[in-house]
Amino acid sequence: MKKTKKISTTAYPWYTDHYLFVVLGYSVLLLLLLPLLAGCVSKKEPSGDGMTTIVFKHGKIAGDPALFRKLIERFEARNQDIKVKDEALPASTDEQHQFYVINLEGKSSDFDVLSMDVIWVPEFARTGWLRDLSTLIPKDKRDEFFPGPMQAVTYKGSIYAIPWYIDAGLLYYRKDLLDKYGFSPPKTWQELVKTARSIMEKEPQVYGFIWQGKQYEGLVCNVLEYFWSNGGDVLKNGRVVINSPENIEALQFMVDLIRKYKVTPPLVVTAIEEPTRHIFGSGRALFMRNWPYAWNIFQREDSAVRGKIGVSRLPSFPGKSSASTLGGWQLGINRYSKNPKAAERFVKFLTSPESQKTLALTIGYKPTRKSLYRDADLIAQQPFIASLYDIFMTARPRPVTPYYMLITQVMQPEFSAALSGIKTPEDALKTAQIQIERILGAE
Repeated sequence: MKKTKKISTTAYPWYTDHYLFVVLGYSVLLLLLLPLLAGCVSKKEPSGDGMTTIVFKHGKIAGDPALFRKLIERFEARNQDIKVKDEALPASTDEQHQFYVINLEGKSSDFDVLSMDVIWVPEFARTGWLRDLSTLIPKDKRDEFFPGPMQAVTYKGSIYAIPWYIDAGLLYYRKDLLDKYGFSPPKTWQELVKTARSIMEKEPQVYGFIWQGKQYEGLVCNVLEYFWSNGGDVLKNGRVVINSPENIEALQFMVDLIRKYKVTPPLVVTAIEEPTRHIFGSGRALFMRNWPYAWNIFQREDSAVRGKIGVSRLPSFPGKSSASTLGGWQLGINRYSKNPKAAERFVKFLTSPESQKTLALTIGYKPTRKSLYRDADLIAQQPFIASLYDIFMTARPRPVTPYYMLITQVMQPEFSAALSGIKTPEDALKTAQIQIERILGAE
Protein backbone atom coordinates (compact mmCIF):
# COMPACT_ATOMS: atom_id res chain seq x y z
CA MET A 1 0.00 0.00 0.00
CA LYS A 2 1.34 3.34 -0.98
CA LYS A 3 1.78 6.34 1.23
CA THR A 4 -0.30 9.31 0.17
CA LYS A 5 1.49 12.47 -0.84
CA LYS A 6 0.48 15.94 0.28
CA ILE A 7 -3.04 16.67 -0.87
CA SER A 8 -3.24 19.20 -3.62
CA THR A 9 -6.00 21.77 -3.50
CA THR A 10 -5.64 22.67 -7.12
CA ALA A 11 -4.99 19.37 -8.88
CA TYR A 12 -7.47 16.52 -8.91
CA PRO A 13 -5.69 13.30 -9.84
CA TRP A 14 -8.76 11.34 -8.77
CA TYR A 15 -10.83 12.96 -11.47
CA THR A 16 -11.38 9.79 -13.44
CA ASP A 17 -14.39 8.88 -15.51
CA HIS A 18 -15.94 7.39 -12.41
CA TYR A 19 -15.70 10.67 -10.52
CA LEU A 20 -16.76 12.63 -13.55
CA PHE A 21 -19.91 10.56 -13.36
CA VAL A 22 -20.27 11.27 -9.64
CA VAL A 23 -19.72 14.98 -10.09
CA LEU A 24 -22.15 15.14 -13.00
CA GLY A 25 -24.65 13.30 -10.85
CA TYR A 26 -24.24 15.87 -8.09
CA SER A 27 -24.63 18.66 -10.61
CA VAL A 28 -27.91 17.28 -11.87
CA LEU A 29 -29.08 16.86 -8.29
CA LEU A 30 -28.16 20.44 -7.50
CA LEU A 31 -30.14 21.73 -10.46
CA LEU A 32 -33.15 19.73 -9.33
CA LEU A 33 -32.84 20.93 -5.76
CA LEU A 34 -32.10 24.58 -6.44
CA PRO A 35 -35.75 25.73 -6.37
CA LEU A 36 -36.35 23.85 -3.13
CA LEU A 37 -33.10 24.93 -1.53
CA ALA A 38 -33.50 28.51 -2.63
CA GLY A 39 -36.84 28.49 -0.89
CA CYS A 40 -35.05 27.62 2.33
CA VAL A 41 -33.00 30.82 2.26
CA SER A 42 -34.52 33.42 4.50
CA LYS A 43 -34.04 37.14 4.46
CA LYS A 44 -33.06 38.58 7.79
CA GLU A 45 -35.27 41.06 9.45
CA PRO A 46 -33.77 44.52 9.62
CA SER A 47 -32.34 45.33 12.99
CA GLY A 48 -33.77 48.21 14.93
CA ASP A 49 -33.37 49.67 18.38
CA GLY A 50 -30.13 47.76 18.84
CA MET A 51 -31.84 44.40 18.26
CA THR A 52 -29.89 41.72 16.37
CA THR A 53 -31.66 38.88 14.58
CA ILE A 54 -29.72 35.72 13.91
CA VAL A 55 -30.85 32.79 11.75
CA PHE A 56 -30.26 29.21 12.91
CA LYS A 57 -30.43 26.50 10.23
CA HIS A 58 -30.89 22.91 11.38
CA GLY A 59 -32.41 19.58 10.46
CA LYS A 60 -35.77 18.36 11.70
CA ILE A 61 -36.01 18.56 15.48
CA ALA A 62 -37.10 15.25 17.04
CA GLY A 63 -40.34 15.22 18.98
CA ASP A 64 -42.43 18.33 19.62
CA PRO A 65 -40.80 21.41 17.99
CA ALA A 66 -42.55 23.61 20.58
CA LEU A 67 -40.30 22.17 23.28
CA PHE A 68 -37.23 23.27 21.33
CA ARG A 69 -38.75 26.68 20.73
CA LYS A 70 -39.14 27.13 24.50
CA LEU A 71 -35.40 26.62 24.89
CA ILE A 72 -34.74 29.34 22.31
CA GLU A 73 -37.15 31.64 24.14
CA ARG A 74 -35.15 31.06 27.30
CA PHE A 75 -32.04 32.29 25.44
CA GLU A 76 -33.90 35.34 24.13
CA ALA A 77 -35.16 36.19 27.63
CA ARG A 78 -31.58 36.24 28.89
CA ASN A 79 -30.25 38.05 25.80
CA GLN A 80 -32.86 40.68 25.13
CA ASP A 81 -30.78 42.29 22.37
CA ILE A 82 -30.95 39.10 20.25
CA LYS A 83 -33.83 37.42 18.40
CA VAL A 84 -33.43 33.94 16.95
CA LYS A 85 -35.13 32.68 13.80
CA ASP A 86 -34.81 28.90 13.74
CA GLU A 87 -35.47 27.39 10.35
CA ALA A 88 -35.60 23.66 9.56
CA LEU A 89 -33.98 22.35 6.40
CA PRO A 90 -35.30 19.37 4.37
CA ALA A 91 -35.24 16.11 6.32
CA SER A 92 -32.69 14.47 4.03
CA THR A 93 -29.14 15.03 5.27
CA ASP A 94 -27.94 14.94 1.65
CA GLU A 95 -30.22 17.89 0.87
CA GLN A 96 -29.04 19.72 3.99
CA HIS A 97 -25.43 19.23 2.91
CA GLN A 98 -26.20 20.52 -0.57
CA PHE A 99 -27.99 23.55 0.87
CA TYR A 100 -24.91 24.49 2.85
CA VAL A 101 -22.54 23.83 -0.08
CA ILE A 102 -24.58 25.98 -2.46
CA ASN A 103 -25.04 28.89 -0.07
CA LEU A 104 -21.60 28.92 1.54
CA GLU A 105 -19.91 28.61 -1.84
CA GLY A 106 -21.93 31.71 -2.76
CA LYS A 107 -20.72 33.46 0.43
CA SER A 108 -24.27 33.82 1.68
CA SER A 109 -24.77 35.66 4.96
CA ASP A 110 -28.46 34.73 5.13
CA PHE A 111 -27.90 32.42 8.08
CA ASP A 112 -25.57 32.67 11.05
CA VAL A 113 -25.57 29.37 12.93
CA LEU A 114 -25.71 25.95 11.26
CA SER A 115 -26.05 22.42 12.58
CA MET A 116 -23.74 19.92 10.88
CA ASP A 117 -23.45 16.17 10.66
CA VAL A 118 -20.30 14.90 12.32
CA ILE A 119 -18.74 14.08 8.93
CA TRP A 120 -19.08 17.58 7.41
CA VAL A 121 -16.94 19.74 9.70
CA PRO A 122 -13.49 18.99 8.17
CA GLU A 123 -14.84 19.62 4.66
CA PHE A 124 -16.42 22.95 5.61
CA ALA A 125 -13.37 24.00 7.68
CA ARG A 126 -10.97 23.29 4.81
CA THR A 127 -13.01 25.39 2.41
CA GLY A 128 -12.99 28.30 4.87
CA TRP A 129 -16.75 28.37 5.37
CA LEU A 130 -16.69 28.19 9.17
CA ARG A 131 -15.44 30.59 11.82
CA ASP A 132 -12.69 29.34 14.10
CA LEU A 133 -14.41 28.67 17.45
CA SER A 134 -11.34 27.60 19.41
CA THR A 135 -11.85 30.39 21.93
CA LEU A 136 -15.30 29.05 22.83
CA ILE A 137 -13.74 25.90 24.28
CA PRO A 138 -10.45 26.70 26.05
CA LYS A 139 -7.97 23.83 26.02
CA ASP A 140 -8.55 23.05 29.71
CA LYS A 141 -12.30 22.64 29.02
CA ARG A 142 -12.13 20.35 25.99
CA ASP A 143 -11.97 17.23 28.14
CA GLU A 144 -15.52 17.98 29.30
CA PHE A 145 -16.74 16.61 25.94
CA PHE A 146 -16.52 13.03 24.66
CA PRO A 147 -13.30 12.51 22.68
CA GLY A 148 -14.88 11.34 19.41
CA PRO A 149 -16.91 14.52 18.76
CA MET A 150 -13.94 16.68 19.74
CA GLN A 151 -11.80 14.87 17.17
CA ALA A 152 -14.50 15.36 14.54
CA VAL A 153 -14.72 19.16 15.05
CA THR A 154 -10.96 19.72 15.09
CA TYR A 155 -9.17 20.63 11.85
CA LYS A 156 -5.45 21.42 11.79
CA GLY A 157 -5.48 22.03 15.54
CA SER A 158 -8.38 24.48 15.59
CA ILE A 159 -12.01 23.99 16.68
CA TYR A 160 -14.58 24.78 13.98
CA ALA A 161 -17.79 23.58 15.67
CA ILE A 162 -19.07 22.74 19.15
CA PRO A 163 -20.45 19.21 19.75
CA TRP A 164 -24.21 19.49 20.31
CA TYR A 165 -25.55 15.94 20.66
CA ILE A 166 -24.07 12.48 20.14
CA ASP A 167 -25.02 9.07 18.72
CA ALA A 168 -23.27 5.71 18.45
CA GLY A 169 -24.15 2.23 17.20
CA LEU A 170 -25.65 -0.15 19.82
CA LEU A 171 -26.69 -3.80 20.01
CA TYR A 172 -30.33 -4.18 21.02
CA TYR A 173 -31.37 -7.65 22.18
CA ARG A 174 -34.48 -9.46 23.37
CA LYS A 175 -33.67 -9.92 27.04
CA ASP A 176 -36.74 -12.10 27.61
CA LEU A 177 -35.68 -14.61 24.93
CA LEU A 178 -32.03 -14.72 26.03
CA ASP A 179 -33.18 -15.38 29.63
CA LYS A 180 -35.70 -17.99 28.48
CA TYR A 181 -33.07 -20.04 26.67
CA GLY A 182 -30.14 -19.40 29.03
CA PHE A 183 -27.97 -17.05 26.96
CA SER A 184 -26.12 -13.84 27.81
CA PRO A 185 -25.62 -10.85 25.51
CA PRO A 186 -22.86 -11.85 23.05
CA LYS A 187 -19.36 -10.47 23.46
CA THR A 188 -18.13 -11.65 20.06
CA TRP A 189 -19.74 -11.78 16.63
CA GLN A 190 -19.32 -15.54 16.63
CA GLU A 191 -21.25 -15.79 19.93
CA LEU A 192 -24.01 -13.72 18.35
CA VAL A 193 -24.28 -16.19 15.47
CA LYS A 194 -24.32 -19.19 17.81
CA THR A 195 -26.99 -17.65 20.05
CA ALA A 196 -29.14 -16.52 17.14
CA ARG A 197 -29.07 -19.89 15.39
CA SER A 198 -29.98 -21.71 18.60
CA ILE A 199 -32.94 -19.49 19.45
CA MET A 200 -34.15 -19.31 15.83
CA GLU A 201 -34.60 -23.11 15.92
CA LYS A 202 -37.01 -22.72 18.83
CA GLU A 203 -38.56 -19.42 17.71
CA PRO A 204 -38.77 -19.82 13.90
CA GLN A 205 -40.87 -16.68 13.46
CA VAL A 206 -38.02 -14.52 14.76
CA TYR A 207 -35.13 -13.18 12.65
CA GLY A 208 -31.73 -13.63 14.26
CA PHE A 209 -29.99 -10.31 13.61
CA ILE A 210 -31.04 -7.27 11.60
CA TRP A 211 -29.03 -4.20 10.67
CA GLN A 212 -28.78 -1.51 8.00
CA GLY A 213 -27.39 -2.81 4.69
CA LYS A 214 -28.86 -0.50 2.04
CA GLN A 215 -26.41 1.47 -0.12
CA TYR A 216 -26.29 4.72 1.86
CA GLU A 217 -24.25 6.36 4.60
CA GLY A 218 -25.74 4.08 7.24
CA LEU A 219 -24.17 1.07 5.49
CA VAL A 220 -20.74 2.64 5.90
CA CYS A 221 -21.45 3.15 9.62
CA ASN A 222 -22.32 -0.54 9.94
CA VAL A 223 -19.37 -1.89 7.95
CA LEU A 224 -16.80 0.24 9.78
CA GLU A 225 -17.93 -1.28 13.07
CA TYR A 226 -16.95 -4.73 11.76
CA PHE A 227 -13.65 -3.39 10.36
CA TRP A 228 -12.69 -1.67 13.62
CA SER A 229 -13.80 -4.62 15.78
CA ASN A 230 -11.39 -6.80 13.81
CA GLY A 231 -8.44 -4.39 14.05
CA GLY A 232 -8.98 -2.89 10.58
CA ASP A 233 -9.43 0.68 9.37
CA VAL A 234 -9.80 2.83 6.23
CA LEU A 235 -6.99 5.36 6.75
CA LYS A 236 -4.02 5.00 9.08
CA ASN A 237 -1.16 7.46 9.50
CA GLY A 238 -1.84 9.02 6.13
CA ARG A 239 -2.11 5.72 4.29
CA VAL A 240 -5.11 4.05 2.70
CA VAL A 241 -5.46 0.67 4.41
CA ILE A 242 -8.97 -0.41 3.49
CA ASN A 243 -7.77 -3.44 1.47
CA SER A 244 -6.39 -5.32 4.49
CA PRO A 245 -6.80 -8.97 5.56
CA GLU A 246 -8.70 -7.77 8.65
CA ASN A 247 -11.21 -5.83 6.57
CA ILE A 248 -11.66 -8.63 4.03
CA GLU A 249 -12.40 -11.05 6.87
CA ALA A 250 -14.85 -8.58 8.44
CA LEU A 251 -16.74 -7.89 5.20
CA GLN A 252 -16.85 -11.61 4.40
CA PHE A 253 -18.36 -12.20 7.86
CA MET A 254 -21.14 -9.72 7.07
CA VAL A 255 -21.84 -11.60 3.84
CA ASP A 256 -21.84 -14.86 5.79
CA LEU A 257 -24.41 -13.51 8.25
CA ILE A 258 -26.83 -13.49 5.32
CA ARG A 259 -25.72 -16.36 3.09
CA LYS A 260 -23.84 -18.89 5.25
CA TYR A 261 -25.19 -18.54 8.78
CA LYS A 262 -28.61 -17.27 7.63
CA VAL A 263 -29.19 -15.38 10.87
CA THR A 264 -29.69 -12.13 8.92
CA PRO A 265 -32.52 -12.01 6.33
CA PRO A 266 -31.60 -10.86 2.79
CA LEU A 267 -33.95 -7.89 3.22
CA VAL A 268 -31.23 -6.01 5.14
CA VAL A 269 -29.50 -5.09 1.86
CA THR A 270 -32.40 -2.66 1.31
CA ALA A 271 -32.94 -1.67 4.94
CA ILE A 272 -32.20 1.60 6.73
CA GLU A 273 -32.80 2.48 10.40
CA GLU A 274 -36.57 2.75 10.56
CA PRO A 275 -37.54 -0.52 8.81
CA THR A 276 -35.18 -2.44 11.08
CA ARG A 277 -36.53 -0.57 14.10
CA HIS A 278 -40.09 -1.53 13.11
CA ILE A 279 -39.14 -5.22 12.70
CA PHE A 280 -37.42 -5.38 16.08
CA GLY A 281 -40.11 -3.25 17.71
CA SER A 282 -42.83 -5.66 16.56
CA GLY A 283 -41.02 -8.52 18.26
CA ARG A 284 -39.76 -10.19 15.07
CA ALA A 285 -36.00 -10.09 15.69
CA LEU A 286 -33.67 -11.31 18.40
CA PHE A 287 -30.82 -8.82 17.84
CA MET A 288 -30.67 -5.43 16.12
CA ARG A 289 -27.92 -2.88 15.46
CA ASN A 290 -29.29 0.66 15.68
CA TRP A 291 -28.82 4.11 17.29
CA PRO A 292 -29.91 5.17 20.81
CA TYR A 293 -33.06 6.96 19.57
CA ALA A 294 -34.90 3.64 19.27
CA TRP A 295 -34.79 2.96 23.02
CA ASN A 296 -37.35 5.60 24.00
CA ILE A 297 -39.72 4.36 21.28
CA PHE A 298 -39.50 0.80 22.59
CA GLN A 299 -40.49 2.02 26.07
CA ARG A 300 -43.85 3.45 24.99
CA GLU A 301 -46.92 1.84 26.57
CA ASP A 302 -48.11 0.48 23.21
CA SER A 303 -44.73 -1.08 22.36
CA ALA A 304 -44.73 -4.84 21.74
CA VAL A 305 -41.26 -5.14 23.27
CA ARG A 306 -41.63 -2.81 26.24
CA GLY A 307 -39.78 -4.29 29.21
CA LYS A 308 -38.38 -7.12 27.07
CA ILE A 309 -35.20 -5.62 25.64
CA GLY A 310 -31.67 -4.83 26.67
CA VAL A 311 -28.81 -2.86 25.14
CA SER A 312 -25.09 -3.59 25.08
CA ARG A 313 -21.92 -2.77 23.23
CA LEU A 314 -21.60 -4.22 19.77
CA PRO A 315 -19.70 -7.52 19.68
CA SER A 316 -16.14 -7.82 18.38
CA PHE A 317 -14.03 -10.48 16.73
CA PRO A 318 -12.21 -12.76 19.24
CA GLY A 319 -9.40 -10.98 21.03
CA LYS A 320 -10.32 -7.57 19.56
CA SER A 321 -12.20 -4.58 20.97
CA SER A 322 -15.78 -3.51 20.30
CA ALA A 323 -16.19 -0.32 18.29
CA SER A 324 -19.21 1.86 17.54
CA THR A 325 -19.44 4.43 14.78
CA LEU A 326 -19.80 7.96 16.05
CA GLY A 327 -22.85 9.94 15.00
CA GLY A 328 -24.33 13.22 16.13
CA TRP A 329 -24.55 16.91 15.24
CA GLN A 330 -22.38 19.95 15.83
CA LEU A 331 -23.01 23.69 15.81
CA GLY A 332 -20.88 26.02 13.72
CA ILE A 333 -20.96 29.66 12.68
CA ASN A 334 -21.10 30.81 9.07
CA ARG A 335 -17.87 32.62 8.18
CA TYR A 336 -19.92 35.20 6.28
CA SER A 337 -22.29 35.90 9.17
CA LYS A 338 -22.77 39.60 9.88
CA ASN A 339 -23.58 38.83 13.51
CA PRO A 340 -20.76 36.54 14.69
CA LYS A 341 -20.75 37.71 18.32
CA ALA A 342 -24.48 37.16 18.74
CA ALA A 343 -24.09 33.80 17.01
CA GLU A 344 -21.32 32.82 19.43
CA ARG A 345 -23.53 33.61 22.43
CA PHE A 346 -26.28 31.42 20.97
CA VAL A 347 -23.93 28.51 20.24
CA LYS A 348 -22.48 28.70 23.76
CA PHE A 349 -26.00 28.63 25.19
CA LEU A 350 -27.24 25.65 23.11
CA THR A 351 -24.13 23.58 23.92
CA SER A 352 -24.07 24.48 27.62
CA PRO A 353 -24.70 21.78 30.26
CA GLU A 354 -28.04 23.42 31.07
CA SER A 355 -29.32 23.33 27.48
CA GLN A 356 -27.99 19.83 26.77
CA LYS A 357 -29.76 18.55 29.89
CA THR A 358 -33.00 20.21 28.79
CA LEU A 359 -32.71 18.68 25.31
CA ALA A 360 -32.04 15.24 26.80
CA LEU A 361 -35.10 15.45 29.05
CA THR A 362 -37.51 16.94 26.52
CA ILE A 363 -36.38 15.67 23.13
CA GLY A 364 -34.08 12.78 23.92
CA TYR A 365 -30.91 14.16 22.34
CA LYS A 366 -27.91 12.55 24.05
CA PRO A 367 -25.50 15.11 25.57
CA THR A 368 -21.94 15.51 24.33
CA ARG A 369 -20.83 16.64 27.80
CA LYS A 370 -19.61 13.73 29.92
CA SER A 371 -20.71 15.15 33.29
CA LEU A 372 -24.40 14.88 32.37
CA TYR A 373 -24.16 11.08 32.42
CA ARG A 374 -23.77 11.41 36.21
CA ASP A 375 -26.63 13.89 36.57
CA ALA A 376 -29.11 12.57 39.15
CA ASP A 377 -32.19 14.13 37.54
CA LEU A 378 -31.32 12.79 34.12
CA ILE A 379 -30.54 9.29 35.36
CA ALA A 380 -33.73 9.21 37.44
CA GLN A 381 -35.84 9.93 34.38
CA GLN A 382 -33.75 8.02 31.86
CA PRO A 383 -31.79 5.21 33.60
CA PHE A 384 -30.79 3.92 30.16
CA ILE A 385 -28.59 6.96 29.57
CA ALA A 386 -25.99 5.93 32.17
CA SER A 387 -25.24 2.75 30.21
CA LEU A 388 -24.28 4.81 27.16
CA TYR A 389 -21.31 6.56 28.79
CA ASP A 390 -18.71 3.87 28.10
CA ILE A 391 -19.99 3.37 24.55
CA PHE A 392 -19.78 7.09 23.75
CA MET A 393 -16.30 7.28 25.29
CA THR A 394 -14.99 4.82 22.71
CA ALA A 395 -17.19 5.74 19.72
CA ARG A 396 -15.03 6.34 16.66
CA PRO A 397 -15.55 8.98 13.97
CA ARG A 398 -15.51 7.98 10.33
CA PRO A 399 -12.30 9.03 8.53
CA VAL A 400 -11.71 12.64 9.55
CA THR A 401 -10.72 14.23 6.26
CA PRO A 402 -12.06 17.07 4.10
CA TYR A 403 -12.48 14.47 1.37
CA TYR A 404 -14.78 12.18 3.34
CA MET A 405 -17.82 12.88 1.17
CA LEU A 406 -15.87 11.61 -1.86
CA ILE A 407 -14.51 8.61 0.03
CA THR A 408 -17.95 7.51 1.18
CA GLN A 409 -19.17 7.69 -2.43
CA VAL A 410 -16.56 5.02 -3.15
CA MET A 411 -17.25 2.85 -0.10
CA GLN A 412 -21.05 2.73 -0.34
CA PRO A 413 -21.34 0.98 -3.76
CA GLU A 414 -18.38 -1.31 -3.10
CA PHE A 415 -19.74 -2.47 0.28
CA SER A 416 -23.20 -2.90 -1.24
CA ALA A 417 -21.79 -4.92 -4.13
CA ALA A 418 -20.13 -7.31 -1.70
CA LEU A 419 -23.23 -7.78 0.44
CA SER A 420 -25.38 -8.33 -2.65
CA GLY A 421 -23.00 -10.95 -4.06
CA ILE A 422 -22.08 -8.86 -7.11
CA LYS A 423 -18.43 -8.75 -6.02
CA THR A 424 -16.33 -10.72 -3.61
CA PRO A 425 -15.15 -8.78 -0.52
CA GLU A 426 -11.60 -9.03 -1.90
CA ASP A 427 -12.56 -7.42 -5.22
CA ALA A 428 -14.72 -4.75 -3.56
CA LEU A 429 -11.99 -3.64 -1.16
CA LYS A 430 -9.29 -3.80 -3.85
CA THR A 431 -11.34 -1.42 -5.99
CA ALA A 432 -12.06 0.83 -3.00
CA GLN A 433 -8.35 0.99 -2.17
CA ILE A 434 -7.43 2.14 -5.68
CA GLN A 435 -10.17 4.75 -5.86
CA ILE A 436 -9.54 6.23 -2.39
CA GLU A 437 -5.82 6.46 -3.15
CA ARG A 438 -6.71 8.46 -6.25
CA ILE A 439 -8.94 10.76 -4.20
CA LEU A 440 -6.17 11.44 -1.73
CA GLY A 441 -3.57 11.89 -4.43
CA ALA A 442 -1.66 8.65 -4.02
CA GLU A 443 1.55 8.27 -5.92
